[in-house]
Amino acid sequence: MPANNNAEEAMLSDRFENYMKYLEEKLRSLEIEYQVLAEEKERLIQELELLREEIRRLKSPPLIEAYIIEVLDDDRAIVKSSTGPNLIVYVSNFIDRAKLKPNVRVALNQRTSTIVEILPQMEDPYVKCMEVIEKPNVTYNDIGGLKEQIKEIREAVELPLLEPELFEEVGIDPPKGVLLYGPPGCGKTLLAKAVAHETKATFIRVVASELVRKYIGEGARLVRELFAFARRKAPSIVFIDEIDAIGGKRFDISTSGEREIQRTMAQLLSELDGFNPRGNVKVIAATNRIDILDPALLRPGRFDRLIEVPLPDEKGRYEIFKIHTRKMNLAENVSLKELAKITEGASGADIKAICTEAGMNAIREKRRHVLMEDFLKAVNKVLKKDRKATPTTAYL
Repeated sequence: MPANNNAEEAMLSDRFENYMKYLEEKLRSLEIEYQVLAEEKERLIQELELLREEIRRLKSPPLIEAYIIEVLDDDRAIVKSSTGPNLIVYVSNFIDRAKLKPNVRVALNQRTSTIVEILPQMEDPYVKCMEVIEKPNVTYNDIGGLKEQIKEIREAVELPLLEPELFEEVGIDPPKGVLLYGPPGCGKTLLAKAVAHETKATFIRVVASELVRKYIGEGARLVRELFAFARRKAPSIVFIDEIDAIGGKRFDISTSGEREIQRTMAQLLSELDGFNPRGNVKVIAATNRIDILDPALLRPGRFDRLIEVPLPDEKGRYEIFKIHTRKMNLAENVSLKELAKITEGASGADIKAICTEAGMNAIREKRRHVLMEDFLKAVNKVLKKDRKATPTTAYL
């Protein structure tokens, strides 16, 4: 009998242990299931809140756009509503009153006309999409034959941006702007890009003809927004190419289109030396026709330095040839000095075109190196000169 009792007790003990293991596994399974359900509940609660917020937005009345005219001392402001009249409205307690200034765009509650939100300033789509190069990849080493011009533009633009304390110690105001003038293709744009690269400034390039608009006041507004955009991107350099498109001399007798161009230029003059400081914004303009520019643009205080960018001389042409051929596979008979001699009157753009055309001549004949003959053919084609395109014995 004692043996039977011991066997029954052992059997009951095994059953109890097995049952306890089953309960433990069941408990772990329930805990995992509970955790999954809790996460699902949290997700559904967040989704419910988003849907409630979306319903609230759909049911809320639309807001009214307005512009601040004047901020009063008693938590009120005078605004110009987009619906027409000027309104005296209250300012919500959630609005930072320090940001409320004249011409700031705000949103009004449709029922109470209370200012409930400060809206971002509107920008012309052209200003948003204009060519902005954060860090131009052009350096002074990419410019040949313009050492004196590089020195002058660095003094006028680079020093005020990098070392403004020098001007404070001397007691003079830094130059506001630089006007580059000279024949086309001589490196005016490259100079502006190189300065922006050295100063790590944002380079904003705009063609003056794109500032001319059809309707009255649109061109002036575009110029105003352009400089406001440049101030937000400061330090920045605004490069206005072909400024003669809006900067021509003004006459008493003119058409309505010319008067609109004059309004645009008047706004540009105001931005150049108006009452609003431009901060770390420098202006560089370029033109091929300085003779037709209005004297108001050329006087000191607007463009403080006029820099002529002439056609390169023989030494300059040699330097430009070296720049554009430094990556080319040249044959031993190629003489860059001789090419500089025979390309008198060529601009930097012409020399670049000559190098490109010489490379195309080599590719056309399935060669991997460029001969002097290729350059001579390119010179004849680009410069349209009556020169035999066969190499002399000196180059063979």
